[in-house]
Amino acid sequence: MANRLSSIVLIALFNSVVGFQSTCILSSRQRTHSLARRISATDESCQKSKAKDEEPWWKNEKLPHAYIAEKVRKDFPILQTSLQEKPLVYLDSAATSQKPNHVIDALSKYYESTNSNVHRGAHTLSREATAAYEEARDDVAGLINARSRNECVFTKGATEAINLVAMTFGRANVGPGDEIISTEIEHHSNIVPWQILASETGGTLKFAHVDKETGTLDVEEFKTLLSEKTKIVAFQHVSNTLGCINPVSDLVDAVRQKAPNAKIVLDACQSVPHQPVDVQALGVDFMAFSGHKMCGPTGIGALWGREELLNSMPPFLGGGEMIDHVTLEESTFALAPGRFEAGTPPIAQAVGFGAAIKYLKNIGFDEIEAYEKELGEYLYKRLSECKGVTVFGPKDNRVALCSFYCDSVHPSDLSTFLDLEAIAIRAGHHCCQPLHQAMGYSHSARASLYFYNTKEEVDKFIEVLESSMAFFESMNGAEGTSNEANEDEFVPFI
Repeated sequence: MANRLSSIVLIALFNSVVGFQSTCILSSRQRTHSLARRISATDESCQKSKAKDEEPWWKNEKLPHAYIAEKVRKDFPILQTSLQEKPLVYLDSAATSQKPNHVIDALSKYYESTNSNVHRGAHTLSREATAAYEEARDDVAGLINARSRNECVFTKGATEAINLVAMTFGRANVGPGDEIISTEIEHHSNIVPWQILASETGGTLKFAHVDKETGTLDVEEFKTLLSEKTKIVAFQHVSNTLGCINPVSDLVDAVRQKAPNAKIVLDACQSVPHQPVDVQALGVDFMAFSGHKMCGPTGIGALWGREELLNSMPPFLGGGEMIDHVTLEESTFALAPGRFEAGTPPIAQAVGFGAAIKYLKNIGFDEIEAYEKELGEYLYKRLSECKGVTVFGPKDNRVALCSFYCDSVHPSDLSTFLDLEAIAIRAGHHCCQPLHQAMGYSHSARASLYFYNTKEEVDKFIEVLESSMAFFESMNGAEGTSNEANEDEFVPFI
């Protein structure tokens, strides 16, 4: 495992970034500049050495759908900005995507000309706000090919959507002796709600594990866990850490055969933004996804559920909007989706979500998927060629993200060094602690792409990655190996 950078060097790095003026850390700052010069010298040496050899394969690599990024980058204001006087290279879209002008303008227009509460007034603004809000629901339904708009519930995000299912359907249908099946590769949002449900109801929670040889879910083990005791099965469409695409059709078929009474909850956060998704074809019972990962605002997501199933479930929250009739003695509740949208909803966020869906559909999800496949394969191949780098997940049938570990650099130190070059990646456990523990790592780094990224950005990332690794290798050789306990120290980026 890589050791953490010494605290004095970290202080120097951060003070170099913010320009902090203090004589007590002058020596640290001088060391930072020395580090930069050494990395620059390493770059020059590497470039001269490479010039003597033949051009590497990636120099002339062409991606057939690269025109997509060239066309859309101008739509994203933040991609035109610089950090540390260097062009921003944003490789963290699995955490959240950037927002195009089309979405930013839709939000501004709503607040400037339409802002009002929905479903609660006969005046013009209320009618217009309601129409815009419900149009966004139609956008969501159309995006995933829902049978009815009533199957689409707006939530704060995918986390709330999964919790909604656990706290309503789960509480009403899971009891002692019943079983909930999930997997080891899940995001915490698809583990913790089921842990809470099991502890409250006396149900049993079981997990299928990762196949360490393939970097994918152990599908055969998953199938062995299913039985007539199974009430809920929850798994990801795409892993946010391994980048693997789960065989949803095979998993669904297995559940229907071996656990016919179970309901299937699909976490589609890393699939809906990147490829065509048809809930009717998938055959699941619930599906959760978020708006902010697909060019929409934060604070908005959706739960899709079969309409008859939603109408059979108790409410999630009580209050306005979700009622049918209220007396002092009792209340009756609205049908879905209103039953699960208590209080004033995230109206502006929904409008922005709808605008994001329209923007993406205008580009074309088939086009987005094709380009990201090319770019993702390029990223994987380039990373895999870096000496001392372990890339998580399978070689094939994966999406455009790579979690990885560098032998010589702790993930947080690597992220800090890349940030000094205006390259944004994620470092930490990516809300997948059980998966990291199973694979023998406490943390990893992750580069995740979207349709607005370019081959040139991947090349810049690899260039700085290799330079940073070369520096740390030379420093480790000069200073020796520090205590392995440092591996688990301060990792602020999760």
